[in-house]
Amino acid sequence: MATIWNIDPTHSEVQFKVKHLVISTVTGAFKKFSGSIEADGENFDGAKAQFSLDVDSIDTNQADRDGHLKSDDFFAAAQHPTITFKNGVLKKKSAESYSLTGDLTVRDVTKSVVLDVEFGGIMKDPWGNIKAGFELNGKINRKDFGLSWSALTEAGGMVVGDDVKLHLNVEVAKS
Repeated sequence: MATIWNIDPTHSEVQFKVKHLVISTVTGAFKKFSGSIEADGENFDGAKAQFSLDVDSIDTNQADRDGHLKSDDFFAAAQHPTITFKNGVLKKKSAESYSLTGDLTVRDVTKSVVLDVEFGGIMKDPWGNIKAGFELNGKINRKDFGLSWSALTEAGGMVVGDDVKLHLNVEVAKS
């Protein structure tokens, strides 16, 4: 019988990093998200994973930039309020290392992505809940998902880089 592990949003974070003007990096986060892993008990090899991000919860610590990211130039949040990851499958590579392959959908464009996963382990919290921790990292090209807005500086440099680094720290609770 499958065991469902649900993301604990109070102990998880979803971040991204993108180059700005080619010389620095801007970090952002999605503050509202949900997801789960369906595993064979506490064995995550072959487990199925899915998650959803609320685009309107984007936070780059700058309100004007957040508004631009929610606009049609980027995520078009009004028409595409969620980013989803479905059909994910965890594959064990070593005791603490997995890969997660699945379908990422942004702005109705779906592409297969692979994320590197570091398994942090399983622990019982002080209230008797069984938790597991994962750190996920990957990289996508924003233009592959229709996020093609671009501008050039006077010197010809790009304002926003094409590669977006993804970083998730996820704690899941066994239900």
